Amino acid sequence: MFKGLIGKKVGMTQVFDTEGNAIPVTLIEAGPCFVTQIRRIERDGYSAVQLGYGEVAERKLSSGEKGHLKNNEIPTVRYLREFRAKTIDVKEGDKIDVGQFAVGSHVDVIGFTKGRGFAGSVKRHGFRGGPKTHGASDRLRAPGSSGSGTTPGRVYKGTRRPGRMGNDRVTSQNMAVAFIDIEKNLLGINGPVPGPKGGLVVIKEARKQ
Repeated sequence: MFKGLIGKKVGMTQVFDTEGNAIPVTLIEAGPCFVTQIRRIERDGYSAVQLGYGEVAERKLSSGEKGHLKNNEIPTVRYLREFRAKTIDVKEGDKIDVGQFAVGSHVDVIGFTKGRGFAGSVKRHGFRGGPKTHGASDRLRAPGSSGSGTTPGRVYKGTRRPGRMGNDRVTSQNMAVAFIDIEKNLLGINGPVPGPKGGLVVIKEARKQ
C-alpha cells in the first residue's frame, strides 16, 4: 500500500506518556495532498506516485503547470513531489491525508537543513584554529595550509575549506509517529526533523523497519 505525504514543519512541542515522561515531538502540517500523476513501468520505465501540496493562486503557476493540473481536474498546488512505489493503490485525483498513517508506525522524514550562509572552517568543519599567543593576532580562526607547494601546486577537490554551510538534503530515518490529528492535518513525529519552521518536508513509510 502506498504511504506518503508532503507537509510543512510547524515546530516542536512535547507530549506526556502514561508514566508522565515528557516526549519531544515535531509537529508537521501534512497534507491534504492530491495525486497529480501516476508513473507506470510500461510507459515511464519506473513506478511512482506524484503528489501535489499547498494550494496557490492560479496566476502564480506556469502554463505547463496549469495544463498538468487541469488534465487531472486538481486544485492548483504549489509543490509536486514523486514517491517511488512498487504497488500503487491510488488513482489520479485522489485526496490523501494523515489518516493513512497510524500511531506507533515508523516513517522517514526528508527535509533541508537550515541555511547558515558563508561560514569559516572553524564553524563549518570544527577546525581547531591557529595559535592564540606569540604574536598570532590574526590566525585564531584561520584554516592553515590547504595544499602542497610546487607539486601538485593546487588544492585538491573535496578539501575542507570555508564555504556555504547548511541547506543540505537530510533524511531522518525510522521516526515514530507520536499522534495524529486528522481534523487539523497534524502529524506528531517523535524527535527532531531537519529544516526550519515552515520548511517543506516529505514523509514516507520507513524503508528500514
